[in-house]
Amino acid sequence: MKNNEKQVHEPLFHITRRSDIAAGKAWLIRLIAIVAALIVCALVIVMITDYNPVQVYVKMFEGAFGSERKVMMLLQNIAMLLCISLAVTPAFKMKFWNLGAEGQVLVGGLASAACMFYVKDSLPSPLLILMMLVTSILSGIIWGLIPAFFKSYWGTNESLFTLMMNYVAMQLVSFCIMVWVPSGSNVMGIINQRSENGWLPSLFGQRYLINILVVAILTVVMFVYLKYSKQGYEIAVVGGSENTARYIGINVKKVILRTMVISGGICGLAGFLLVSGTNHTISRDLAGGMGFTAIMVSWLAKFNPLMMVLTSFLIVFLQRGAGEIAMAFRLNESVSDILTGIIIFFIIGCEFFINYKINLRAKKKEAAI
Repeated sequence: MKNNEKQVHEPLFHITRRSDIAAGKAWLIRLIAIVAALIVCALVIVMITDYNPVQVYVKMFEGAFGSERKVMMLLQNIAMLLCISLAVTPAFKMKFWNLGAEGQVLVGGLASAACMFYVKDSLPSPLLILMMLVTSILSGIIWGLIPAFFKSYWGTNESLFTLMMNYVAMQLVSFCIMVWVPSGSNVMGIINQRSENGWLPSLFGQRYLINILVVAILTVVMFVYLKYSKQGYEIAVVGGSENTARYIGINVKKVILRTMVISGGICGLAGFLLVSGTNHTISRDLAGGMGFTAIMVSWLAKFNPLMMVLTSFLIVFLQRGAGEIAMAFRLNESVSDILTGIIIFFIIGCEFFINYKINLRAKKKEAAI
């Protein structure tokens, strides 16, 4: 008897989501992705220049660990990226897509710069630093609360709202610099350079050590808060399903507002550390794009603050290494951006293989007649 049914051809492969993957296997995939990225970068270097890729990678390592100063700069950059990553993590875990960390850091830094500019030497440095800290955190909180309020009560799109507020913060900084710098150069010099009033002091002879210690303590506190506190549990429930959260009696509006207070406040703290402890001035590029890089750091670490230490280190190390390559071999600065982009592309792309599995089509054995 002839079978009139059409034969269905299965695809060569199909993709299924992994239910679970061991942490060791996930990091092995990431390690393979990094090695593959370095190989591709080596090929790019060979095509662009005549340099030996091994020498180039030695320079990359020296760019991060070549001296005590470079090590401290590496740790400082890791600390600031980690601080902003910690800020966006509670919001992202709650599935409140806060893309405004860049602006929240800017207004926090602007508040610190304003205190330094107007107070000058009228207050002792410890009191001025305390004033800067409080005003920076409050400024970040206000900047984070505005989109949270509109989201909670009118259901606005928080991604667009927070993103657009970045540009408002940039224009505020530009306006203040125009007012403070009468020469019209639109470049703010070092504030209180002679007196160093409002500058965070060196600790054990290290200029950035206070920044690093503050962020280290904050990392542990955030880990405990998200994993073991009641509020951390509420954030996770709201992120899983707002309807479920309401059903079990969680005030969703309150959780959203409270979480964005934390997120904006930590961004404001980052702005304070950048102005008082690192740059001692303000500009539109204060955050240097870290507000967006922090999203990737948080996402790759699965919103685990302790794992974010590793992802922050990896990204900062690669960025500083790529910059050292461009400087040492007198290459165009765009080359370092290309190398950094290739490496980050592979790091992001490997998450696909961590979350999904590719299954090849199995050959069917013909049944015996």
